[in-house]
Amino acid sequence: MAADDRPQITLITPPAPDLDTFAGTLARVMDTVEIACLRLSLATKDTDLLGRAADACREIGHARDVAVVIDSHILLAERHGLDGVHLPDGARSLRKARKDLGEDAIVGAHCGATRHEGLAAGEAGADYVAFGPVGATGLGDGSRAGWDLFEWWSEMIEVPVIAEGGLTADLVAKFGPVTDFFGIGEEIWADDDPAAALKRLMAPLG
Repeated sequence: MAADDRPQITLITPPAPDLDTFAGTLARVMDTVEIACLRLSLATKDTDLLGRAADACREIGHARDVAVVIDSHILLAERHGLDGVHLPDGARSLRKARKDLGEDAIVGAHCGATRHEGLAAGEAGADYVAFGPVGATGLGDGSRAGWDLFEWWSEMIEVPVIAEGGLTADLVAKFGPVTDFFGIGEEIWADDDPAAALKRLMAPLG
């Protein structure tokens, strides 16, 4: 696969990182593998913890010219100088996020496995849509975003698309020709060497 055609990586943080050690791990990953965007995706609703994580991720990401977005929290994106927001609920709050953050911010949406939700997000002004899971995760109702959805999207729609959830090297090889980005997080963080795990996962793309 030519370098120009190779999907880029959106790196997704673990849901509950130990910030004292995670910053160093994150920096090593980002120094080893080229990352296009860093997505802060924490399970907590503790705004102090979210704020500290946002500051740490912004410092690491921006030092490497990598955009940093945060799940859902429009106010925190503004307050902590992040580049935008990732909306897990499809198109529903997209227009408000765009209005609040402005035209220059990154506003993306996770649209499950449905073409309709993706189209609604695109029409509402999303900078990208994410579909997933593409692999087995044990979460939700078991539905997956299929290869045919990405094939159709890549042929018909100009809005960039992210494939994420339950990725394996085989799925990276399969979806590589029909996606713009891979959203990778849980697949690597449990490994003793997340940077090496990420390189192995992306190896099929050459």
